Amino acid sequence: MLGGPSVILVEPQLGENIGTAARAMLNFGLTDLRIVNPRDGWPSEKAQTSSSGADLVIDNVRVFETTEEAVADLKFLYATTARPRDMFKREATAREAAFEMREAIDASDKVGILFGAERHGLSNADVTLAQTVIAIPVNPAYASLNLAQAVLLVAYEWFQSGTHQHADGNAGGRARLGSKTEPMASNQDLVHLFEHLEGELDAAGFLRPPEKRPNMVKNLRNIFQKAQLREQEVRTLRGVIKSLTVFARQKALDEFNKKNK
Repeated sequence: MLGGPSVILVEPQLGENIGTAARAMLNFGLTDLRIVNPRDGWPSEKAQTSSSGADLVIDNVRVFETTEEAVADLKFLYATTARPRDMFKREATAREAAFEMREAIDASDKVGILFGAERHGLSNADVTLAQTVIAIPVNPAYASLNLAQAVLLVAYEWFQSGTHQHADGNAGGRARLGSKTEPMASNQDLVHLFEHLEGELDAAGFLRPPEKRPNMVKNLRNIFQKAQLREQEVRTLRGVIKSLTVFARQKALDEFNKKNK
């Protein structure tokens, strides 16, 4: 029972934690491990040793410089975080997310789960790339999970969802998130849309003052993430942005020429 969603570790600090996360993954059938900018570099002898023989995972690790690059081919992305965020973001338990991920993968959509660095977790910029936040209920007086524990909990729910799906038929009757006729937009498509829109808003002077720009960008990205856009919808939105900006520029040029005749 191999395959499943990709696990993306963002800026992990210790090779031992990468290795134990890989071990937790293989315990529950997950094999695609992606690492973003590991602090101590890669490959890692400590990760290999700590994985306790999870060579199928460790030997196929892919390393990326940025989170955007690591998730570019994914259609659905979940972010794990214990901290409350100043943003409106859909939330699901690990169990709910597991059933959703299985339905998406059954529809041939690629899915991933983001895990943050040991010390500070995921940045807000990383969380905005995800459509859904996975919330793991723990003791509020001691909400401290290490990296491998967090991976193990989510991987366990993934594995269990397969058992329940085979037993119950269609995983509780949830609506399928995507379809082969209307494929979901990949994260690469979404990032290109965000960059296109933000570039035009910068040119128009909308994202000001500079100190408020990060929060404005975060809010804009979350609006589009909640929409769960399809590929065609992203192409349409980019066409709309282009049409509006070309029209505005042409109008400004016409007015300039008229004044200077």
